[in-house]
Amino acid sequence: MKLATFNINGIKARIDALPAWLVEAEPDVVCLQEIKSVDDAFPRAVFEALGYRVETHGQKGFNGVAILSKLPLSDIRRGLPGDPADEQARWIEAVVEGARPLRICGLYLPNGNPAPGPKYEYKLAWMARMEARVRDLLALEEP
Repeated sequence: MKLATFNINGIKARIDALPAWLVEAEPDVVCLQEIKSVDDAFPRAVFEALGYRVETHGQKGFNGVAILSKLPLSDIRRGLPGDPADEQARWIEAVVEGARPLRICGLYLPNGNPAPGPKYEYKLAWMARMEARVRDLLALEEP
């Protein structure tokens, strides 16, 4: 299975280059960060026409993550557990189905600047939540 990750800095900025790269590189699964699009506005059809399934966790104007997969996806989860009030679209995970199912987590880590300050505190709290989620996933003993 060929995996890739790409911070696209806005789907509108990469809508011409990304499909061409997908055709050339032929990844099976791609995690995208910083899609800067709400779910309904993400150009799914472009990627579906290339044979990809599309799952997004979007946010208008900034953040946002997505998974593109040529293989079926299941157990799709949007948002990092641990803070139901967190509205930032920075985490998506799914199980890629195949001969050996594989859980994929796509993330867009908070910057945290300036430090000290509220953005830095958010980053530290987010990273603690991420560590807790990773520990939970490791306890499942999945691939």
